[in-house]
Amino acid sequence: MRIGELASETGVGVRLLRYYEEQGLLASERTSGGHRSYAADAPAAVARIRALLAAGLPTRVIRELMPCFAGDGTELQACVLDHLRTQLDGLDARIADLQRARTSLSGILDASERRLATT
Repeated sequence: MRIGELASETGVGVRLLRYYEEQGLLASERTSGGHRSYAADAPAAVARIRALLAAGLPTRVIRELMPCFAGDGTELQACVLDHLRTQLDGLDARIADLQRARTSLSGILDASERRLATT
């Protein structure tokens, strides 16, 4: 399938598909005319990429995970689950940091508004 067809079928823009290919997330062959040609399973690969991006994974991690899918969905082989747990732990730590920052900023805002209300 050509890139325009893949874009149409997946709802992902041509430019983004090219980016996925540059990042080593998606593979294509070149026709004799130099056009990209994708395998029949390319729409499933794009769906997997989108799911992993939505989960907050960077493309370097997704590249490592792409060969490890089990079946047609987004389930991965057991050998990479520890890697995913590490990514989840990192997200949890970032969320905790953001929550602390939010609490601090909220306190500053509340104190400032109270002070303005008394003046």
